[in-house]
Amino acid sequence: MASYSSHVDRYIETLEQCKLLTDTQVQDLCKQAKGILSEEPNVLELRPPINICGSIEGNFPALQEIFKLTGCIQHKNFLFLGDLVDRGYYSVETILLLFAYKVRYPDKVNLIRG
Repeated sequence: MASYSSHVDRYIETLEQCKLLTDTQVQDLCKQAKGILSEEPNVLELRPPINICGSIEGNFPALQEIFKLTGCIQHKNFLFLGDLVDRGYYSVETILLLFAYKVRYPDKVNLIRG
């Protein structure tokens, strides 16, 4: 498992409040997420139980509700089925929070690219 930068916890705190990161922080987070995602196979083998989440489409409040309803993210498994950004007003905050969770919990948060 790849290690994450200690900055990711601060990024998560900021993003959970629906606040934007600085350009430098976004670049750092994207670089870390890219490193993890590029090492994953195209077909994921996941074990239940798992929370399967449909199209988020940038709906940050819906994403927050998912995590509120399912509980502590580090003890749960998540599969996000693409369409992570698009129509929602908070598409940037949504994808960055998912990237931050992916970096922090790479074996718990799974993102299908599509």
